[in-house]
Amino acid sequence: MIAKNTVTPTARLIEVFSAIQGEGLNVGTRQIFIRFALCDLRCHFCDSSHTWNAPVNCRIELSPGLRDFEIYSNPVPLPILIEWVERQNLPSLHDSISLTGGEPLLHAPFLMQFLPEVRAITGLPIYLETGGHRPEQLAMILPYLDSVGMDFKLPSVSGESHWPEHAKSLQLCHDSYLNVFVKIIVSQNTDPRELERSALLVADISPDIPVFLQPVTPLAPSEQFSPIPALAPAPDEVLIWQALIKKFVKQVRVIPQTHKMLNQL
Repeated sequence: MIAKNTVTPTARLIEVFSAIQGEGLNVGTRQIFIRFALCDLRCHFCDSSHTWNAPVNCRIELSPGLRDFEIYSNPVPLPILIEWVERQNLPSLHDSISLTGGEPLLHAPFLMQFLPEVRAITGLPIYLETGGHRPEQLAMILPYLDSVGMDFKLPSVSGESHWPEHAKSLQLCHDSYLNVFVKIIVSQNTDPRELERSALLVADISPDIPVFLQPVTPLAPSEQFSPIPALAPAPDEVLIWQALIKKFVKQVRVIPQTHKMLNQL
């Protein structure tokens, strides 16, 4: 008789904490954030480059919103992460759980086991933040998600190009009737032709999918890692770009990173 595999799934994390969501469709809501380590993209504007690699340790907030972090070693076993989330989940405080990173889909096998458990225990909806460039991994966890924020990467702004993957990922979410939206980071380097391509891509799947234009937050000199500066676009440019996308998509909103204004993580 062959023994069953009893290896406990683990994840490499950056942090777990409670905060106000500052971007996209869920802006202003309270979430439990699970920030996963590792990212396979290298966007010029990234404000989370510390997540690109897996650190030896992660930090876990003991009390929701108090920033009383404790340090634990990576990787983290699934039952331990469940305990940490349960500790954060005070009655009626949170609206959802945010899976962020890094790129959470790099942990898809772990999430396949973790998400059903955490949904059953907390009763909270699950929100995925993703670059939208890994449709195969996205398909693995779609049944356990409630909403998805998909970050389209404009080559002129991010240095990345993943148009076919964005289309496949967005189609998967739409076909699964998930609450999905598209976020597009815009900067002084934005090529309007790429915005039109994005709008056509979204409209081809459904013109009802909301699009969020997010002016880039300039990085401090100590945070910059790319010779290409990420500078915010002029206000008149943003108005023109919004009008351009609205030719194809019904809902186009402009929202900066509000959590930076509120001094949230």
